Amino acid sequence: MMTLDKLSPGDSGKICSVGGEGALRRRLLDMGLTPKTRVEVRKVAPMGDPIELYLRGYNLSIRKDDAAKIEIEEV
Repeated sequence: MMTLDKLSPGDSGKICSVGGEGALRRRLLDMGLTPKTRVEVRKVAPMGDPIELYLRGYNLSIRKDDAAKIEIEEV
């Protein structure tokens, strides 16, 4: 297992679990970052934060700290 923040632009993976607690976890799940969802890293900002993801037909930018709480398996 690895975390979402470790992927490079162009890499993709399938979400295994979403960590965090309380409001943060709920917010990640509400944005569509649910288990078994395929995500692709589209871009990473020059300083590494935020990360732009493509999932479920839309682009989503999240902070690197939040991406570190999402476990994936590389596809």
